[in-house]
Amino acid sequence: MEEMLAACRDANRRPSVLGLARSLGMSNTTFRRRYPDLVQEISTHRTTSNDEATREPSTQDTLIARNAKLRRRNRELTAALGLATAQIQYVTLENARLREALEAREGVTRLSSRPRLR
Repeated sequence: MEEMLAACRDANRRPSVLGLARSLGMSNTTFRRRYPDLVQEISTHRTTSNDEATREPSTQDTLIARNAKLRRRNRELTAALGLATAQIQYVTLENARLREALEAREGVTRLSSRPRLR
């Protein structure tokens, strides 16, 4: 296992349980059942060996991620606004239709909304 870890470190690759099992002539499942402690150790090396994952993101990386998040949120809000506008238009038209039907049924006469001249 130490040889495999050293080779992976030199090649800048992540260690794998499958690679170690194959090098020992075992199936992946058998290796995992018989050596769970080694599997856990390889998993630990796999997650911590990548320098990219352990370093702090740069200011530019942070800004790029924040910008992408804001763009996604902007698209979501634009879509929601379009839906809300369409619903308001529908409710307005439905209200006018219902008001006309009610006024026709009740025999309501509309007064002119224009101001009278004196």
